[in-house]
Amino acid sequence: MSLHRYVCRTSKLSKIPRKYKQFAIAQGQKSVTDYLYATRCIPYAFADQISKNSNNALMNLITKLGAFSPPHYPHNLNKFLRYNPINEFEFFFDSIGIHPSKFPSLFPQNKLFFSEDETLLDAACVLSEFGFPWDKLGLLYEESGWVFKWGASELKDRLCGFKGYGFCNVQVVGICLAFPFVFDGQKGAEVEALFCDLSLLFGKFGLAECVEEKGNGVDDWVGLCRKIRLFYDLNGGKNIGELIGGSNGVGVGVVVEHGEEELVQAIEYFCRFGAKKEDVARLIVNGPELWELVLKMGKVNVLKLLKHFGINSNDLDIVKRDYGHVLGTVKLCNLPNVMRALGLHEWFFEKIKDGNHSLLVSFVANNREVVGDKGYTSFLKAIEVSKTPIHNMSKLNFLHGIGFGENALTMYIFSYMHGTSDELQTRFDCLLHRGIEFSKVCKMITVDPKILRQNPELLEQKINFLCQDMGQSLEILVTFPSFLCFDLENRIKPRYRFHLWIMEKGLSYKRYSIASIVATSNRNLVSRAFKIHPAAPKHWFEQFIP
Repeated sequence: MSLHRYVCRTSKLSKIPRKYKQFAIAQGQKSVTDYLYATRCIPYAFADQISKNSNNALMNLITKLGAFSPPHYPHNLNKFLRYNPINEFEFFFDSIGIHPSKFPSLFPQNKLFFSEDETLLDAACVLSEFGFPWDKLGLLYEESGWVFKWGASELKDRLCGFKGYGFCNVQVVGICLAFPFVFDGQKGAEVEALFCDLSLLFGKFGLAECVEEKGNGVDDWVGLCRKIRLFYDLNGGKNIGELIGGSNGVGVGVVVEHGEEELVQAIEYFCRFGAKKEDVARLIVNGPELWELVLKMGKVNVLKLLKHFGINSNDLDIVKRDYGHVLGTVKLCNLPNVMRALGLHEWFFEKIKDGNHSLLVSFVANNREVVGDKGYTSFLKAIEVSKTPIHNMSKLNFLHGIGFGENALTMYIFSYMHGTSDELQTRFDCLLHRGIEFSKVCKMITVDPKILRQNPELLEQKINFLCQDMGQSLEILVTFPSFLCFDLENRIKPRYRFHLWIMEKGLSYKRYSIASIVATSNRNLVSRAFKIHPAAPKHWFEQFIP
């Protein structure tokens, strides 16, 4: 049972004594089944499916009865149903697995009964009789809702057409739940190509035999098809049979032996290199030993890794000089963002794709002993004995997560980090979303770590003023990130407008840098204004100073 449903049930049944809660639920399901079957003339099998899978709707019904009395509860519930017809659509959508928050947009207007909808229940019944689990029909409804508007005969014909590709009922169910768009009549060519590829994978490449050995149930086929869907989406919906079945069937082993969650983690990992999805798909299929390795918690030395991958000496010197925050040891799970922090993510992925993934595998195999930075280690021990070790470690893990290595510089920057790891991530993402490159945001943090103390809304306002009112590019922030730390209303705006006034009056034709305008102390600003014109300071105090 999902957490949401558990919370709803416990809160709505709080007035019912614990020892009677199971009784209340079981009796409620029985009464709703009898109501739908005897009163509403819904076939018993489907009435039973609706009542047993609609926990939230059932709880809403029970709470309407008022005070709970065990001896009178069945009678009170049946009496209520006799005089208060229920919204059958609420029970239906709940029973097929759709979240209650989506109900309002799904309910037909001014309708309570299935008899007022010509196709909804009939379509669900056809699908259930074919073999679709009732509580998974919501997957179809949310992505291919038009299926439930088809007539029963039309839906049966479509399902029989799917079987015509050589699949049995349970295989068709798995395919449809993983690829609900197969019911879309406007995607005929795409659907046909998919079924042909799946027929090839299930037959020639032996995927069907692998599933049948494990149990051949609906969940087994849904799980397999959902994993195939991951590669289908990565590869743009093309040549899925060639992708998984090629290279002597290596991809078949990947799909069979690894779980969906593990594959999703691998996909997300390599997509963080900024690579094309098609390239990520090929890498995962052809190099399982690589992503099995990188998802573990091993560590590598950044400089040694770059040397192993053949970086030239000039670029290596640049890394040593300008990217001290990335150096040292890093966890393999953080490697994509380490390369993004260096601006080398595309270069690195090019090195490991197309069969060259052995470069990383061999490096890790030959460098299992990694020596850490002593300064980092001593700071780490201090964190472990601090008053808030969990909070501090989460902030440190945030820095490692965006590419900072295990070194003393990282610990220096860490000392300026205020807020939770989630807050820091939100501020970091805010800068990324404004179009500043990942590596440049990391460099900005090393120049002035306090930029990550700023509220995201204030960051947005300051960047908007910089670009729109001051006419500057975002590159200014790379060299002068401290701009984001100054107060917008009390510092940046009045000083910039005072500078414009001086220029407009022709008192000075020298254009001062943004840093000179904003970061100069008040005393030096007044002194500079006096040198420009003796009356300028008076105007500053009267017209611009907050």
